[in-house]
This record gives sequence, C-alpha cells and structure tokens, in this order.
Amino acid sequence: MKAMNNTGIVIGAGIAGLAIAIRMARRGMCVSVYEQAARSGGKLKEFRQDGFRFDMGPSLFTLPHLVDELLDEDLRPFYRQLEVVTRYFFEDGTQLKALADVEEFAIEVEQKLGVSADKVKGYLSHAEEVFELTAPIFIFNTFHRWKDVITLANFKRLLRFSKLKVFSSLHQFNKQMLGDDRLVQLFDRYATYNGSNPYQTPATLSVIAHLEHELGAYFPKRGMHQINQLLFMQAKRLGVDFHFNTKVDEVLVEGKKVRGIRIGDEEKWCKQLVSDVDIHQFYRSLLPDRKRLKKLEKFDRSSSAMIFYWGMNKRFPDLSLHNIFFSKNYKDEFDNLFERKLISPDPTVYVFISSKENPDDAPSGCENWFVMVNAPENVGQDWEQMRRQVRKAVLIKLGRLLKENLEACIVAEKCLNPVDIEQTTGSFGGSIYGASSNHLLSAFYRHPNFRKDIEGLYFVGGSVHPGGGIPLCLSSAKIVERIMVEKTKLR
Repeated sequence: MKAMNNTGIVIGAGIAGLAIAIRMARRGMCVSVYEQAARSGGKLKEFRQDGFRFDMGPSLFTLPHLVDELLDEDLRPFYRQLEVVTRYFFEDGTQLKALADVEEFAIEVEQKLGVSADKVKGYLSHAEEVFELTAPIFIFNTFHRWKDVITLANFKRLLRFSKLKVFSSLHQFNKQMLGDDRLVQLFDRYATYNGSNPYQTPATLSVIAHLEHELGAYFPKRGMHQINQLLFMQAKRLGVDFHFNTKVDEVLVEGKKVRGIRIGDEEKWCKQLVSDVDIHQFYRSLLPDRKRLKKLEKFDRSSSAMIFYWGMNKRFPDLSLHNIFFSKNYKDEFDNLFERKLISPDPTVYVFISSKENPDDAPSGCENWFVMVNAPENVGQDWEQMRRQVRKAVLIKLGRLLKENLEACIVAEKCLNPVDIEQTTGSFGGSIYGASSNHLLSAFYRHPNFRKDIEGLYFVGGSVHPGGGIPLCLSSAKIVERIMVEKTKLR
C-alpha cells in the first residue's frame, strides 16, 4: 500500500475523531489529535463515585463490527448480545420484555398486548426492507457527490421508494401498522434515538427498530467506556500523537486549501484536516462563517437530556440492563420538548443499569442507575428549578411503578443537564445529536463530510452526515477515509 506523503490533524478525540485518526494512520499518515478535554471519548466517558462506576453517555450498542474493523484482533472486546433488549413499563401496569428473538418478541406482544404476532413480524420485516434501501445511501455513503448518488443500484432502489413512507410521520405509520397505543408508543420511541419527534419525523425512522431487534443490541464486557479505551489504545499503537487539554483557536485556510490550525500564537501545518467538533461550534469559533451558521440555524435542534446518576443500595430483580417507563401522554411530552422547550411533568424515563451485566460497576448488593429523561436544548431555562421538579417527578413515577421508596435507596448522586452537556462535550445548546430529523428532508440538510471549496477539510461526528449515535459517528469516519483516499489518489 502506497503511503500518503503528508500529515493530518484531527480536532477532537470523540469516538469519530478516534476512528478517523486510526483510519488515517493506517493509510500511512502522520496524525496528530488535538483535544481540549483532559481525555478522549467525547460523550463516551465514565466517572466513579463512592464505589460506583457510571457510563456517562451512550448506553445502547449496535453494529459492533464497525468498532471491530478499527481494532487489531487482540484488542477486540467481548460483546454479549442481549437476550432482553429492553424492559418496558406502561402506566396501566403492563410490563413487556422486548426480546432479541423476533419470534419470541412477537409472541410476547401478542400475549401481553393482544396484537397479533404476525403484525409485529410484518412491521420488523418492513423495517429491514427500509434498512436495505437506505443504509447504502444515508448511513454508509455520502449523497453530497453526484457520483455517489447516480448509480444503477440507487436507481433500482428508487423504484421501491414508496416503501420508505417518507410522507407519513413515524407515529402515523406506527398507528396504521400496529394499532395498540402501547405498542405504537414503544415504536414511536425510536425517534428519540436521534433526538427527534415521532409526530413529525418521517416514518423512514422505523429503520432503527431493525438495528435493535434484528441486527441485535450488544454490551461490551467492561462497559461502554471500554470502546473509547480500546480505540485510544489502537490509535496510540499506530503512532497517533495526542495533545489533551489543548484548545484549537482557529482553522487556517489559504486560498482554497486547508493550511493547518492555530493554537495561541503557534501554527500547526497539515495537508489533511478533520474536525470532530460540533458543526455549530466549528463555524462559530474555528472557521467563522455567518452564512453557513444562518443556514444551520434554520433547522430544529435535536433534544438534549437530563441525567441522574444514582448509586442504589439494593438490587432490583424486575429490571434489566435497559428499562423504559413510559409517560401517559406521549404527544404532550414532545410538545413540551420541541414547542415549549420544557420537560413534561410526566416524562418517559430511561433507566440503564450496567451492573446488571458487569457486577463490578457497583458495590456488592447495589446497582448503578443511569436515569435519563429527554430534555430540550438549552435556550436559557432555569435548569436548577427544572432539575428539582424532574427529580421529584421521576422518583414518584418509578416508585409507584416499582412499588418502592426509591429516595431511601440513593446513596450516591450526580446530575447532568443540557448546559453541562454543552460545556463538557461541545454540543451546541446541549443538543446531543445536532440537528433533529423533524422534517421530510432532514437527512439532506445535515452538513456534508467535506467542503467542496476547501481542499483537505473534512468533518466527522454526530452533528454532520450521517448523524448521531455510535454507529453513525463511526460511519462518518469511514466515509471521510474513502473520500480522502480518492482525493489524494491513493491506491
């Protein structure tokens, strides 16, 4: 393999930044990564408190091959595929296990909700077809170059365009396909996987159900943070040079080519520059561009989150790794999020307990609870007041459904709100996934992975194409590598 005769810089050591650094180094580049935080990982970090270990951000893991292909064989972690993906709790007292086995899940739904197993299997079969139609275009490729769009394979996919149901909202489609309000709510929830509103986002997002139920959900042996640790180890093994606690002040461009970066009074030169910075922050501070910012600001931001990390002094056998406690009025919850910019008085609550899979994450007889509710982006709300209100509502709700005084069980506690998320991860307004998908053409509005007018400048991460979440961030790095290789004529 012929090596690139140049140097590369990556700004940001989130999972996408690590992934592209590994890919560039494997292509023979001399790569330096500059990260303003003290360590790598971005949202994929951990912290420890009073004997408990908490994953701070992403908790659901799909498409593990996207991680494995970046790692030497001896670094690849052990992943266990989950038999129960999620436990669901509804306000009417119904409890449902989302089993990984589609046949068993369909039977579970039929027995608990009275919806025929065939309806469930038909829905997931449709989701699989949507994945086959969209993944090669929207997930694993760029559609910002005509050569990648106008192909025979894509023309054949166009003939099946009606399958995507793009003119129907996810909620409308789920209501039509499934009928039962509880099951509709369950499948509406997949819109939140990229911070969107199921009552607005196109039904194409039904594809996410395929990733979770048919391709499988996994968990790394030592927790989600292990993914960050192993990617960092791989990058170091390949000679990538990391500079932590180092804030980049400016991206330098000369004519129509990237020149490098400025850190204080010092300039660092490179031929290839990749930004793993939130795209709003990039155009606000690193390469100021009011015109592009104005264009980005036309589109709805994704939701954020309010997260409580609770060390619990007992175990709860009725809970699994992933647990969802649904609100009674889902529509009102999303009206609060996206219109009123508030958290519903009765929010849906997600509880992630990694100690269910890794007992070392909590002291003996205890559990580590990651308790999250969807929150709006930060627009100046009183987050301390909202924290108190949400904490009280969550404790009442979970306590009622679990028949337990949860306040008495909390022995360690920390909270993260959208302001904290923005400060620690650089996500503009605390919006975890950048732009939402609350529009028919949302996918086309995402910033591309490169600049046509600036040679050598590329973008990865959750705020650009193809979107947020671990698999899509890793895919953005894969896309950039392919474009970079083509532009530098590497063979």
